[in-house]
Amino acid sequence: MTVQDIRPTVEAPDDDPHIWLEEIDGSKPLEWVEKQSAATLQRFGGQQFEHDRDTLTDILNRPDKIPMVGRRGDYLYNVWQDAQNPRGLWRRTKMASYKTAAPEWELLLDIDALAKSENDDWIWAGAQIEPEKRQRAIIGLSRGGSDAVVNREFDLETLCFIDNGFNLPEAKGGLGWLDLDTVLISSALGEGMATQSGYARTVRLWQRGTDPLAAPVIFECGPESMAVGVDIDHSSGNERLWFVERHAFFETTGWLGDRSGPKQRVEVPATAWWNSYNLWFTVKPREDWTIAGVTYPADTLLGISLQAFLAGDRDFQVLFEPAARRALQGFFWNDQKLVISYLDNLAPRFEIFEPTEGEWVKTPISALPTEGIVHIWSLDVEHNHTNGELLVAAQDPITPPQVLLLDIARPKAIAAPKLLKQSPALFDVTSLVVTRHEAISSDGESIPYTQIGPKRETGDAPVYMTGYGGFGLSMEPYYSASIGKLWLERGGTSVVANLRGGGEFGTAWHEAGRRAGKKLSHDDFAAVAADLVRRGVTRADRIGAEGGSNGGLLISNMLTRYPERFGALFCTIPLIDMRRYSKLLAGASWIDEYGDPDKVEDWAFLKELSAYHNALPGRPYPPILIATTRRDDRVHPGHARKMAEKLQGLGYNAYFYEPEAGGHGYGKDNKERASFIALGYAFLRDAIGWEPAL
Repeated sequence: MTVQDIRPTVEAPDDDPHIWLEEIDGSKPLEWVEKQSAATLQRFGGQQFEHDRDTLTDILNRPDKIPMVGRRGDYLYNVWQDAQNPRGLWRRTKMASYKTAAPEWELLLDIDALAKSENDDWIWAGAQIEPEKRQRAIIGLSRGGSDAVVNREFDLETLCFIDNGFNLPEAKGGLGWLDLDTVLISSALGEGMATQSGYARTVRLWQRGTDPLAAPVIFECGPESMAVGVDIDHSSGNERLWFVERHAFFETTGWLGDRSGPKQRVEVPATAWWNSYNLWFTVKPREDWTIAGVTYPADTLLGISLQAFLAGDRDFQVLFEPAARRALQGFFWNDQKLVISYLDNLAPRFEIFEPTEGEWVKTPISALPTEGIVHIWSLDVEHNHTNGELLVAAQDPITPPQVLLLDIARPKAIAAPKLLKQSPALFDVTSLVVTRHEAISSDGESIPYTQIGPKRETGDAPVYMTGYGGFGLSMEPYYSASIGKLWLERGGTSVVANLRGGGEFGTAWHEAGRRAGKKLSHDDFAAVAADLVRRGVTRADRIGAEGGSNGGLLISNMLTRYPERFGALFCTIPLIDMRRYSKLLAGASWIDEYGDPDKVEDWAFLKELSAYHNALPGRPYPPILIATTRRDDRVHPGHARKMAEKLQGLGYNAYFYEPEAGGHGYGKDNKERASFIALGYAFLRDAIGWEPAL
């Protein structure tokens, strides 16, 4: 990747002297990166770091961790990483064996052996199994963890790749099976096949034995849209194709069609969230929707007969009604039943609907925990082959995860879920307590946060804070091996903040922290930090905060806007330069969330969020470690590089770290992830003056 590959549509600002660092693999930038990373490791990579790295690596590689599975036909498939297999094993077993303490696994693909034999940095990126005979799979392989993947057809009987099969070179996107000899390509591969965001702009019908680049296009969008996609639906017993053009992150248009292309448009608002299964159609409008004389509030879930809907009927049944702190989180179909999940003031709730031509019958799922973090999903990956079996993951910040099996085949007689797997306890929780609090933000809004720490507060607790506040994603306080073992067990306190911009309380909560509201999302995080001091938990100089990606934008703004509220900041895989973000890699796809810096009216608020431009000399900035990965092809590593260089030039304690692999994450294997995390914690502890015993 070079600067020329970035495809700018406007000139870069004249006052950007560090733009040379955007050349990802250039010799001068790489020399800078190697020097910076070496200096950071020299400064923080001592005995404590090595101990923590090895401790966390051992935890992540434990043989008794939960092997997560998805069922296709008779088999449960799993990808397993451990010390002997750092890249992973793709394997399968059957349910009877999986239920035992030591399942018998059939090895399908050794990714470490493949990487060694081909001398390539292969990382597992998923598999699509042909759903009729299940004898073939299309495997995605990523170099170093990047979003772009190589697709290769694999024979599940001979366990060999097929030389002349459905194989595609590296690109963002993938393939979907129509039948053994036909697939759909939704990939950015090929001249003119990528949108400005770098994603697929066409769906192509590829017959076995033909040239994929010559495959006929059956659906396409303009390069200014974000992407196109297609869902292959056999839930009705016949093949249906649902084509989707994603105009922007939160705006889509859908069509029902077949192998020749789209036929009938799905007439719902562009911002609505919808799906179909067999004879039924569900839709959740993102904004108030008035149709057929009825106004449905935003985030209401509606159900209707698909045939009636396509014929123009809009007599919906209301399935879920939102409230101020009651928000739908997801919905899916299983065994002809609609399963919905929602948060009621952050507490998990679940319901089942059985559709009929009259009223859809609702049954609450009362057999699941009503506190902590609970998620449910279908055991079967193929949506048209489900039998009522769901997987349940339940945990809280001090209770290790469990995976349970729940049978909803008879909703009126749902039994308690059966335990399948239990994670071992990974850290000592004897002295810990979990409490929930509310901070008051800059505009008077109450911001919830969860605190995990000692039962007795001393007033100078070493605090680890994290938050996200973007894209409507909910932030929940999971059981974390890294925080638990390397921070909490040693007497520290951790905090998870529910910022505006997230999805914890629905669309209104997200909208309040989107575009110009992103500034309020950042105010929320700063308010939580201030509340910890107000409550006597700690001092400002004892608070270390971490955030990644959109959370990296948050952390960089804590540096420039609220430096006095933190003792140290760990900023990972971040957006920081909001003037050029939409020109870098996938940045154009996030304009819906942040705004368009090429529009005067949007730059008016974006410039207040661009920490790269707002960093000034002579401010009380706390120490900061900015870390990224070279193979991140989603958020450009130039954000992190340029910010570190600028801060150092201004005389601040700014450190930088960039391993080669990892993609939009912390590493390609457990040791790399552990190293990234342990280095960040070593920096935070040093900066806030905390030296717990080994």
